[in-house]
Amino acid sequence: MASAEQIKALLKSYIDDDESHFFSVAMQVAAHEARLGHGKLADELRQLIDVAKARRSSGSSFSNKPIPISQPRGELAGLLEVSYPKFRLNHMILEETVVERLNRVIREQRNLAKIQEYGLAPRRKILLVGPPGTGKTMTASVLAGELGLPLFQVRLDAVLTKYMGETAAKLRQIFDAITATRGIYFFDECDAIGSQRGLSNDVGEIRRVLNSFLQMLEQDQSQSVIIAASNHAEILDYALFRRFDDVIEYGLPNQEQIILTLQSRLITFKLDTIRWEFLAEVADGLSYVEIVRATEDAIKDSIIHDRNTISEEEIAKVLRERKAVRIGKFSSL
Repeated sequence: MASAEQIKALLKSYIDDDESHFFSVAMQVAAHEARLGHGKLADELRQLIDVAKARRSSGSSFSNKPIPISQPRGELAGLLEVSYPKFRLNHMILEETVVERLNRVIREQRNLAKIQEYGLAPRRKILLVGPPGTGKTMTASVLAGELGLPLFQVRLDAVLTKYMGETAAKLRQIFDAITATRGIYFFDECDAIGSQRGLSNDVGEIRRVLNSFLQMLEQDQSQSVIIAASNHAEILDYALFRRFDDVIEYGLPNQEQIILTLQSRLITFKLDTIRWEFLAEVADGLSYVEIVRATEDAIKDSIIHDRNTISEEEIAKVLRERKAVRIGKFSSL
């Protein structure tokens, strides 16, 4: 049974035409029923929520008013790209420690009202660091999908300008949107605005931009989730780390994760005898994205030649090609 706070939150979000919050609370109710052992009811609630979301994506809504989260207006439209991902955490292959920490974020967000009753705040400012292709961008989509929230990707290329003060003004617009509309706000490659003061040629301006970003992060008391990602944690300003509730480090896949990634991508194809450990050794040092793209290369080649099988040799070849691209050595192909 939904709590009194959840019922009030559902009604308030309906009155305010805040569909994202309505679905978020509805998902909390479904999760609560699942924890109580009411699995059938929880599944029925989730199915109803999925139907409602599908209707929304086709243009239907609580009212005839335009939905602001799907149509950023004016200059804001050039600063934010919105989507409604349906990914789930079990779609990703990650280290167990990373999965646990992401699950903690999801649990706290789903129990937002309950946590706030005790004067506490859920984790909602998350910094993701690690090499390219290790799942940081996908994580933003997964959190949006798990929480039933829109994903707003910040277009840093549009935010950063050469004019003094203009970048800070655009950041202010984004943080105003973060307060006005609950969602997942993703700052990818945040080292562009969060690098250590003194590393840029234009030290004065980058210091002002970074200071503005730090101040806005510090002052933000919204209910949105802010995610920043960087491939270069070593150049981030130390003060930036303190502004986040959690810093999650991503790494390259180990042997077991490489094998799982290969098997998940090749599941629909008939495979000859495969030595998975051997392929994991060939792929060692590649990121998840590089492994996925390599397997897709093998699959496309098989489709083009009307084959329904893929050999170990073919998979090893595309993995070596990807590794050669990474290290810039093509003579070994």
